[in-house]
Parts: sequence; C-alpha cells; structure tokens
Amino acid sequence: MSLVVEQLLNGVQFGAMLFLLAAGLTLIFGIMGIINLAHGSLFMVGAYAAALTASKTGSFALAVPAGLGAAACAGVAVELLVMRRLYARDHLDQVLATFGLILFFNEMTVILFGRQPLFVQLPAALNVSVPVAPGVLYPVYRLLLIGLGLAVAGGLYLLINRTRLGMLVRAGATNREMVRALGVDIRLIYTAVFGLGALLAGLAGLLSGPLTSVQVGMGERILILAFVVVVIGGVGSVRGAFFGAMIVGMVDTLLRAFLPGLLRNVMAGSEADALGAGLSSMGVYFLMAAVLLARPKGLFVAHG
Repeated sequence: MSLVVEQLLNGVQFGAMLFLLAAGLTLIFGIMGIINLAHGSLFMVGAYAAALTASKTGSFALAVPAGLGAAACAGVAVELLVMRRLYARDHLDQVLATFGLILFFNEMTVILFGRQPLFVQLPAALNVSVPVAPGVLYPVYRLLLIGLGLAVAGGLYLLINRTRLGMLVRAGATNREMVRALGVDIRLIYTAVFGLGALLAGLAGLLSGPLTSVQVGMGERILILAFVVVVIGGVGSVRGAFFGAMIVGMVDTLLRAFLPGLLRNVMAGSEADALGAGLSSMGVYFLMAAVLLARPKGLFVAHG
C-alpha cells in the first residue's frame, strides 16, 4: 500500500512539472497560433541558469530568480527577433524556424558550458522526507513541486479569467484584428504572453534540475510529453493543460512502476521487463489516441 501511495504522489509531482511546461506551450500555441518547438530550449535555459548560479554562489534561493529571469529574457528575445516574423506565415515555416532555434540553443550551450551534465544540490531544509501517510515518507522537495504546480494553476486561471490582461489575451486569440482596431497594442500582448510562457518553462527547468541532471538537449525529451498534454487537454486551455498533465503524469508513472511486475505473472522476468518498459513508454500515446477518437479537440476547448 505504501508503494501505491508513493507512486501516486510521484505521478502528481510529474504531472505538476508537465503542467508548468505545457501551460506556457498551450498559451503560445492556442493564443498566438505559433507552433514553438523551441519551448523545450527555454526549459533548458532556465535549468542551466539556475544550476550555474547555484554552483557559483552555493545558494538555491539565488538560483530560482536567475533561472526565471534567464528563461523570460530568452523568451522575449526570441519573440522580438524571430516569432514576430512568423505570425503571418504557415505552420511549416514556424516548425522549421523553431527547429532551427533548438539547434542554435543546443550548440550555444555546448560552446559556452560543454557537454558535461550539471548537478544541483538541494539545500538541507529541502533534502529531507516527511511522513504523508502511515509508513510512507515522501521528499519535501517533491511536495513543494506539487504545491507550486497547484499555485501556478490557480494563478493562471485567475489571470486569464479575472483580469483585464486576461480579457485582452482571450479577445486577441478570438479576433486579433478587432483588438488592434480598438487601439490595443496586440504586439505587446503577444510579447507578454510569450514571455510568460518562457518564464513557466524556465520554472519547470530549474525545478527539475535537482531531480535529474542538467544537460544539453534535456528540453526536447520532455517537450514531446508536453505536446501530448496540450493535445489531450485542448489547445489554448489552461484548465485542459492542468488536467491533461495530471492524467499523463499519473498514467506514465503508474505504468512504469507496476506494469513490468504485473507482466511477470504471465511471462519470464527479463521478457516482462522489456515488454513492460516498451508498453509503459507507449501508454500516454495510446491515451492520446483514445482521447482524440472520443474528443478530437481535446478534453477542454475553451480558453482558461
């Protein structure tokens, strides 16, 4: 029972991490109409900036604003220098341009910092476990990630649905020409949305640093799952991104934890492990296909 509780919490924690990345992706894709394959590179920028700051200063508290600031600044620069030239272009041009950005960010990272992975040491206060259920100890840092994911979800919901900026963002997504005709600088709104999406990607990156190694290309692996989350939840829906991330995080974690063990009841151990690992990797894609068959626009289609 303790293993089940632990894996359920791991699924929620992984879902919270995916949400931070997918929320920015769905805002940019759904509101601005841009397919940004370089979103994972902004995830990497946040992780590297935080890891390098932590290694130079020894302070994780200073690493957090460094990661957020670096990712947000990189995102704004990308929007101003590249994305503004792509709004009127078709999706193929966007894919090619943002794929080029992936290569640029990866090569610049290798040139500046090399290929050696970086590891982030957690402060002592976060590097402990606390009881969450009878006989179950769970790391404080992972609980913090869950709390941050929930807080960001609530903040984004209020921003999109309860503020003037959110109203302008939703209006710009529906009819950008009308918003421009009313005297609103839609370009400034787009820059703000892109910067917010980059900041969320950077937050996900810097938070993932202590859990995994920080290395070149780390954003591409998780970006695929983030796109799965966006497709399942519904393009442009923050609420859809949240529920989609939780579903994907839970399904992926539970399959990897329990499917090989279940298969060992019907086949040899080595075969069960190999088949279980393969099926676990494909599980979220089967889930995405099933959702698209039932609801082609995803679970939620409204913005917010």
